[in-house]
Amino acid sequence: MTQPRGSAAKSAALSAALSGAVDLSALKARAEAAQRQPAAPPARPAGDGPPRPGSGESGAVIDVTEATFQAEVVERSLRQLVVVDLWAEWCGPCKQLSPVLERMAAESGGAWVVAKVDVDANPRIAQLFGAQSIPTIVAIAGGQPVDAFSGALPEPEIRKWINSLLDALRDKLPGIRDAEAAAGPVEEPEDPRFTEAEEAFERGDFAAAQAAYERILDVEPANELAKNALAQVKFTARAESADPDAVAKADADPSDLAAQLDAADLEIAANDVEAGFKRLIDTVRRTAGDDRNKVREHLVALFDLFDPADDRVMKARRDLASALF
Repeated sequence: MTQPRGSAAKSAALSAALSGAVDLSALKARAEAAQRQPAAPPARPAGDGPPRPGSGESGAVIDVTEATFQAEVVERSLRQLVVVDLWAEWCGPCKQLSPVLERMAAESGGAWVVAKVDVDANPRIAQLFGAQSIPTIVAIAGGQPVDAFSGALPEPEIRKWINSLLDALRDKLPGIRDAEAAAGPVEEPEDPRFTEAEEAFERGDFAAAQAAYERILDVEPANELAKNALAQVKFTARAESADPDAVAKADADPSDLAAQLDAADLEIAANDVEAGFKRLIDTVRRTAGDDRNKVREHLVALFDLFDPADDRVMKARRDLASALF
């Protein structure tokens, strides 16, 4: 076996290939036959040292062989998620990935376990899963593979993968519900990226706060929390730098586009939301070309500050559509 590069494409292909395609019955039959015969405990690889802390039937980490696969993986997966870790002593990436999986499993309180399979000592298990490289990680639930990836992924990606599996399987595997009930409510750890942005905002460094939220969105374009926070930062920065006399200037000169935009921001900041929206919609009606588009974009950005179901936003959207068409 060769050590993988851990590409997303390879992981996706492995997961797709395993989905509904692996039949565990052959390995189960071999395991049952082996269990009917006296057998010495499986030898640990030379130089492997003492057993890992937490390994064993009651721990979050289990050493699995072909003889114990049915009980420790197939049957156990009827109650809790089992994550099979195909590894070898000579595999460098395995030594990076395995401790992460083992620590996370121990933290889960029994919601899931790691089933360690030394592929050199148990080649049939690796063959069963069609593992082309190691580490290969296979999630087993209800006696069947449900997802997989290969390579030493970063811990945030592994945690996201595990959480998505637990969410999908919570109603099917009682061990997940029992573990979560025993643990009680869990406080979500603070995301240091958001902490950085929030601290910048609190000290009035809006440029730094905007940059921090934009970095989050570069990696997670669909992160709604970051999107909403970015809209708030941009608005606050504009409102604080707006001409304090903008409302009077805008009322005195409807053609002063900059004054209209600043005035709308000040009205929104003062919670006079309908007035701010109406001002910009009226300005859309009076303008054309680039000026009209600039006002429209400013108004749409203001909509992002509110719940889309807000009656004021819904009415303003209808009025904007009428003004444009």
